[in-house]
Amino acid sequence: MTTLTHSSDTLTRDALAVLQPGFQGTTAPDWLLRRIGEGLTSVGLFGRNITSPAQLAALTAQLRAERDDVLVAIDEEGGDVTRLEVRDGSSFPGNYALGSVDDVDLTRAVARELGGRLAACGVNLNWAPSADVNSDVNNPVIGVRSFGADPALVSRHTAAYVEGLQSAGVAACTKHFPGHGDTAVDSHHALPRIDVDFDTLHARELAPFRSAIAAGSKSVMSAHILLSALDPNRPATLSPQIVTGLLREELGFDGLIVTDGIEMQAIASTYGIERGSVLAIAAGVDAICVGGGLADEGTVLRLRDALVDAVREGELPEERLADAAARVRALADWTLRVRGASGPGAAVQEGTAPGIGSTGGGSTSSGSGTDIGLVAARRALRVTGTIEPLQEAPYVASFAPVANIAVGDETPWGVAAELTALLPGTETGTYGGENTAAEVLAAAGERRIVAVVRDIHRHPWMAAVLDGILAARPETAVVEMGVNHAEPTGSPHIATYGAARVCGRAAAEALTGREA
Repeated sequence: MTTLTHSSDTLTRDALAVLQPGFQGTTAPDWLLRRIGEGLTSVGLFGRNITSPAQLAALTAQLRAERDDVLVAIDEEGGDVTRLEVRDGSSFPGNYALGSVDDVDLTRAVARELGGRLAACGVNLNWAPSADVNSDVNNPVIGVRSFGADPALVSRHTAAYVEGLQSAGVAACTKHFPGHGDTAVDSHHALPRIDVDFDTLHARELAPFRSAIAAGSKSVMSAHILLSALDPNRPATLSPQIVTGLLREELGFDGLIVTDGIEMQAIASTYGIERGSVLAIAAGVDAICVGGGLADEGTVLRLRDALVDAVREGELPEERLADAAARVRALADWTLRVRGASGPGAAVQEGTAPGIGSTGGGSTSSGSGTDIGLVAARRALRVTGTIEPLQEAPYVASFAPVANIAVGDETPWGVAAELTALLPGTETGTYGGENTAAEVLAAAGERRIVAVVRDIHRHPWMAAVLDGILAARPETAVVEMGVNHAEPTGSPHIATYGAARVCGRAAAEALTGREA
């Protein structure tokens, strides 16, 4: 058995320090504040915790009243994955749109503005950007969250995003190491497996992570994927060969390593969250992300006790847990120093939300007058065919596939709301796999149809219904808001490269020939 050199209290504090838990509600529950006082160093926020910038700033201030250097983390990618604007849709296009423009200065500026909004609300760790190379066009979980399928393009935009985000004083967490782009399985549901050779992994999956490390990414998030060429037995999050051997030693990353959600089924259904957490820390991970699904005190105590027991039983070296906790505290210290910095280029003071207002339903606005997100969305737009601007209110038929867990189904998307603002009287309907083209045509009547699709290449039912509509009404405009892989159809075809609110606005402007 390992001889303990730390007191029991120190061991417990270290176990709490490596957890990044979530919670329910828009104010911090008493149990969370108590655990922060006992050593918990990080807290994760999700859409359920946020209603407005002012509320978010008050929440982070509440957390910092317990511990000034607490890491407040969020999964804010912009684009399809937003927590700041979960009820309205993001003010920023996502990675796929930025990659399609391929202007690294624009990507850097978008990330800087997003980081500024996070910092102004007191958030100092962002579980972004996604550095995955979307090499499998049928990937069910990455898609528009990736900058694209070209490793060189993904690498340069990942680096620019990291630089922009961190210039605002928010630590980047580049994910999902060593690359989730070549998977046909969503790790929220099961364990994906990638069977490519080592040379391909280095040339494709690892290239963006090398760029992120060179750009100074403060943290990296591991993926729950099995890469047989690196470790045929354990997923990356639990693999010493991948976490320590590859990321730490070969790639030279010295920052914080965070797991993807430990309650995701790729880990939970194969190892369990307690065993998975112990194996992850033993493999070289420093922080356990939990709370997207399990957001209660009992989960925190289960994981804390599992780590403490593993040390006491000699399964987890005490010095490994202490090293992990030290890395968490080091990042917390960096954010505290950045927050207190003064002079040109200093980050916005956290927790005060200066100048931040609401653009409706909790959407955030920097108050700086910048529309960099809308500018980016307009630049990303691709039109095939000629647009005959809509003069009368159309019928918008939205084809809605089941959203993956990362994106969620609570965030609205599409072009109907934006078209309604420009052409009052616009009508809309939402359709799924059980609907037919005849139903859409009947609902539309004589109105011009705008068909809104998302990843149509992945959904045969969607393509079949759209074909039926176009056969009867070839003047139908088609707006693709997912991965633009299928052959363009419609008159015209508009690709937005993402379903953020600003992408819908850019499409509506193009359809009407006027700005919203």
